[in-house]
Amino acid sequence: MLVGATMQFPFSAFANDPDLITVTILHTNDVHSRIDPFPMDGGRNEGLAGVAKRATIIEQFRKDNKNVLLFDSGDIFQGTPYYNMFGGELEIKLMSQMKYDAGTMGNHDFDGGIDGFKKQMVHADFPFIVSNYDFSDTILDGAIEKYKIFKLDGVKIGVLGVGIELAGLVPQKLYKKTRYLDPIDEAQKAATYLSQEKGCDYVICLSHLGFKYRNERISDVKLARMTNNIDLILGGHTHTFMKQPELVNNKDGKSVTINQCGYGGILLGHIKIVFEKNRKGHCVTCKNALVN
Repeated sequence: MLVGATMQFPFSAFANDPDLITVTILHTNDVHSRIDPFPMDGGRNEGLAGVAKRATIIEQFRKDNKNVLLFDSGDIFQGTPYYNMFGGELEIKLMSQMKYDAGTMGNHDFDGGIDGFKKQMVHADFPFIVSNYDFSDTILDGAIEKYKIFKLDGVKIGVLGVGIELAGLVPQKLYKKTRYLDPIDEAQKAATYLSQEKGCDYVICLSHLGFKYRNERISDVKLARMTNNIDLILGGHTHTFMKQPELVNNKDGKSVTINQCGYGGILLGHIKIVFEKNRKGHCVTCKNALVN
């Protein structure tokens, strides 16, 4: 059931220590309206994924772990007839039932236009977080958050989100007057604010930039290298199936963990973070669970 794992610290050494707090992060990306499992058509993904299976795994994680957060890194919409028929309503309702804590927006989440996205937000029991889109002249003004802070057992976890440049990727008539802001600058501002001013013990970036590219495009790897105060990047867009997360040094030489879970809900990302007395968080395990 588990594919891809990295151990930065032996988890067994921390598991029963009452002075330590463990937080479990679950995450998805690029699910693309995959409500049912992939069809049994002889393809390499046949029988994999599906919301019902994912919900069962998530429920078990919550039973087995005290502090659990569930995130999505964008492209919730588009890919099956469910989106064509219901315009994203089913996807958002199911995410609310699975009790997602937050998500960011991918380029395909604009496929119904910002008006269509706003229409479906009424079904979301969780916030959407994007730090580098300026929606002030659009219907989404005030509806999308720049960041969010979660408190678990006294630990403060800050979450920010960054989206890919829309021009050239999404028709302008769909995103209208949405302004794209530099993701490096905006991520840095949000991370510094969360870490330094709000006193967050750990900062997570939900990214739909893409893992890495051969050209100069901004990616998760570049984001990690060019910023500080971000501890974990949960990526999307490039549909990268990672056998293990990549560790990248930030501009201060500190390690940033980057993970991504392919597409279609085939994998569910699973990360355990242990916080010591001084609230310094260590990512001790990172496993991508195959949803089958």
